[in-house]
Amino acid sequence: MDTDFEQKIKLLRQHHEKLLQRMNLPIEDANGIVYRYTYPVITREHVPLEWRYDFNPATNPYCMERISFNATMNSGAIKWNGKYLMMVRVEGVDRKSFFAIAESPNGIDNFRFWERPLALPDINPAETNVYDMRLTAHEDGWIYGIFCSERHDDTVAAGDLSSAVANAGIIRTRDFIDWERLPDLKSKSQQRNVVLHPEFVNGKYALYTRPQDDFINAGNGGGIGWALIDDIAHAEVKEEKIINHRYYHTIKEVKNGEGPHPIKTSAGWLHLAHGVRACAAGLRYVLYLYMTALDEPWKLIAEPAGYLLAPLGEERVGDVSNVLFANGWIADEDGKVYIYYASSDTRMHVATSTVERLVDYCLNSPADGLRSAASVQNINRLIDRNILYLKG
Repeated sequence: MDTDFEQKIKLLRQHHEKLLQRMNLPIEDANGIVYRYTYPVITREHVPLEWRYDFNPATNPYCMERISFNATMNSGAIKWNGKYLMMVRVEGVDRKSFFAIAESPNGIDNFRFWERPLALPDINPAETNVYDMRLTAHEDGWIYGIFCSERHDDTVAAGDLSSAVANAGIIRTRDFIDWERLPDLKSKSQQRNVVLHPEFVNGKYALYTRPQDDFINAGNGGGIGWALIDDIAHAEVKEEKIINHRYYHTIKEVKNGEGPHPIKTSAGWLHLAHGVRACAAGLRYVLYLYMTALDEPWKLIAEPAGYLLAPLGEERVGDVSNVLFANGWIADEDGKVYIYYASSDTRMHVATSTVERLVDYCLNSPADGLRSAASVQNINRLIDRNILYLKG
């Protein structure tokens, strides 16, 4: 082998291994609710070298990347056999996304991709792009993945190469090796950000939906929906109701959508969602929490005002700037919660909290009064309580 080529490959491997082994420490400046970490947990640089380089100097004499990647983002997450897994949306420089599993021993760092990306069962030749997998270990014994299946909208005028149609694709597995693909969800509206509830409800499968008038605009879709499904193998939304609404001049006035499936707690179901508003810089995506009743998962019982997490510092810059998005979290047996979120459609991060803290935040933080006057009233109530407490 060419010694210069061999040295380049050796340096690439050393650099890559150093990145994979890098320890990730929490940032001390926290709000008491969640803790961010120093480094992203998965970036495009984490993608295996074997996916990028031809290691044969005869066919790659300049040691170039033959296949390059743009981003690692919007990852589903699950605890499996004691390991923390992320089903990562990996996007190539060709703008096509696919899924790949990355595994960590502690959920914070040392994430490594499995040997090969997921070869998703290909059932529709019109399907152009797939992304944003939500993983749910359902009580029926299967692990389900629901994702966005995108294709061109062939009903638009000739020459319009931007209009798209979004369907919810469904797959399931028992071992993360063999995957069965079920028919796409049937719905009267376009559906993105569809999430499977982990338990049966009244003997049926339950979905959190996000009805939209078209691929981009929610339109008449009022927020996060709820639908019961008779047969997951032939899933169809026949009726849905909005359980978490959009409101004017809030963090979710343009759109909102369920993140991962909710966490079951003694106080109710804990939900992580994203909210979208318009601003001079474009669409701003943030993350927020809400809770629903334990026996009635469609019934809202608490929602703190505003966002839980918004893009900060370097998180604000990327392929699509000013965006945080999450479709994966893990609640450990000891109550620790790992929130996996993407920043600016570019890289993956982790933030940690506990079930106890997040429930306390939801139940004891004021709701959005939807007016400036109400916000001032909430602040003054807190000041009054503090004055009384400090007076003893």
